[in-house]
Amino acid sequence: MSYSDFKSIDQAVSTLDLTVEDIPHLFSQITPLAPSERLTQTLDEALDLASSISTEKARSELILTPILLEIRRTFNNKIGYFSGNTFNVEESKGLTGACDFLLSASSNQSLVTAPVLTLVEAKDNDIRIGLGQCAAQMAAAQIFNARKGQEQSAIYGAVSTGTNWKF
Repeated sequence: MSYSDFKSIDQAVSTLDLTVEDIPHLFSQITPLAPSERLTQTLDEALDLASSISTEKARSELILTPILLEIRRTFNNKIGYFSGNTFNVEESKGLTGACDFLLSASSNQSLVTAPVLTLVEAKDNDIRIGLGQCAAQMAAAQIFNARKGQEQSAIYGAVSTGTNWKF
């Protein structure tokens, strides 16, 4: 079993013994940042193209990657950015395989270091289909962070179609 085998949030919750807590307006207290001119121009050019191509790979390359690189630039490149990296954490629980995206609180690009955040590209352009995979990757991130002495009180993850996001 791997992350992509978690096809629903129900499956991840029951298999991994998780609790789901929906928190409306989770980030409402955070002041939004305006996108840079660079990101705005990139997305202006890329959104229609990604929609026309309409594949996960196109959304990943043309929409998600520019946004994640913008986040990295915002933090002066002190955020690790990983795309498609293997993140084998706990084989007995099915917490293995490649992650669409991982971000770490480190500028180290040679290896994934704790703490990490995970981002899943929605499958078939449907956020709900990616929630199980995201929950599994979040469970793996929690285990990974704790093993590295970076236990976090909250683990964050997101599923995105490129234009819709669920945190």
